[in-house]
Amino acid sequence: MPERTSELSGFYKLTPDKRQKTVRELADLTDEEISVLISGMELSQANRMIENVIGMISLPIGIATNFLINGKDYLVPMALEEPSVVAAASNMAKVARANGGFHTSSDEPVMIGQIQIVDVSDAGAIRQNILNRKQEIIDKANEQDSMLIKFGGGTKDIEIRTLETDEGVMVIVHLLVDCRDAMGANAVNTMAEAVTPIIEECASGNGRVLLRIISNLATHRLARAQAVFDKNMLGGEHVVDDIVKAYAFACADPYRCSTYNKGIMNGIDAVILATGNDFRAVEAGAHSYAALSWYKPLVSWKKNSDGDLEGIIELPIAAGIIGGATSSNPAAKVSLKILGVKTARELAEVMVSVGLAQNLGALRALVAEGIQRGHMSLHARNIAIMAGAEGEMIDKVAAIMAEERMVRPERAKEILDELRGG
Repeated sequence: MPERTSELSGFYKLTPDKRQKTVRELADLTDEEISVLISGMELSQANRMIENVIGMISLPIGIATNFLINGKDYLVPMALEEPSVVAAASNMAKVARANGGFHTSSDEPVMIGQIQIVDVSDAGAIRQNILNRKQEIIDKANEQDSMLIKFGGGTKDIEIRTLETDEGVMVIVHLLVDCRDAMGANAVNTMAEAVTPIIEECASGNGRVLLRIISNLATHRLARAQAVFDKNMLGGEHVVDDIVKAYAFACADPYRCSTYNKGIMNGIDAVILATGNDFRAVEAGAHSYAALSWYKPLVSWKKNSDGDLEGIIELPIAAGIIGGATSSNPAAKVSLKILGVKTARELAEVMVSVGLAQNLGALRALVAEGIQRGHMSLHARNIAIMAGAEGEMIDKVAAIMAEERMVRPERAKEILDELRGG
């Protein structure tokens, strides 16, 4: 097997077959695993995942290259339909690589299970009763998943919050559950329901238990990445200055910040989907985290003393490498093998690195030539194919439309007719 690297010059120029061959050799994939990437899962497998199955919908899986994270190379599978995302992430990872790549850290994989107590007449009494039985509650929760305990996970602590709501005072109990290498929803929900009888006893006469459910605002499960991007590789110090100004715009205006954060999630969601994780949970957590006070950017940018651009990202990432669709979706298993991650924390750190790179790719395009130039160049290929172009004609038709800035199906047909006539 060749030495594993993500620095693959000209990878985007290869045919899909040759890209498959390259990734197969680097990730040591089997014929069966390559087949899974091409064909996806069987209908019978899909039927076991959700209800009323009639078929499946496919998304392209691309490989983001050039990612060097904490000194290790990663080939990053990304599943999405939007053009330019994989290219932008790969290009910005190449710029980061020149200064040592991405440097990351993450918290222990602790999720929150919430137990809601309503109709509260004495919040202080409920709180004290729960604290008096804290260890009993923790022990009861941990009885529910012996395997999780075996690997060092389980409920580690309890938090108690009192809320003033339109429906009166509520007491909210948080189970803090270390989920190890799983996302953890099933384990956390099971534990929250299992301890409910004890919580009900603690609230007896002063309130009653209502909801028991995981929170997707995983503030105990944050992941971070930092990187420095060379000003000359970005296009000059003026580009750095303009990116910082674009960041300031997002800090001041939630209308801009919404799209700014969406660009970050373009990259993160694509990795989540490729690895069979719950992108809706991570999206909810990311935007909730951004809105804990004023809705803020998930990535911050500044110009350092050398005039280069420095970026930092932080957000909750509730993603796993075992359980759920990561275990039942064969393509997700292959994607995880390509990535080569060994823990959920490592996966989270890859995801935030991709989010940082993707954010910069979008910002650089915006301040340099406008977002549509690169995006529409790639979109033009799809329009050319829709018009009936094949083989080399796809790129020829796409190039003409992009140059004219007229990426439309009717124009693609006109160009195709002209080229064929010639």
